[in-house]
Amino acid sequence: MYKRWIYILFFLFFAQVISAQCAMCRAVVEQGGEEAAEGINSGIIYLMIFPYLIIGAAIFFLYRSWKKRSQTK
Repeated sequence: MYKRWIYILFFLFFAQVISAQCAMCRAVVEQGGEEAAEGINSGIIYLMIFPYLIIGAAIFFLYRSWKKRSQTK
């Protein structure tokens, strides 16, 4: 159990900065400069956070509902 949490914390805190771009964003960046590339990469990473937050919230509420049902039985 603790081993899993150690791995999760390791990957969260020691992950390298990842920059990703779609094909259209890459074309814009190639025409722009370094500042434009950093802005687009930051925007992409910002948008990637929301699906994880939604899934995490759904799992939390399902767990809480399951926990309440198991306590009432």
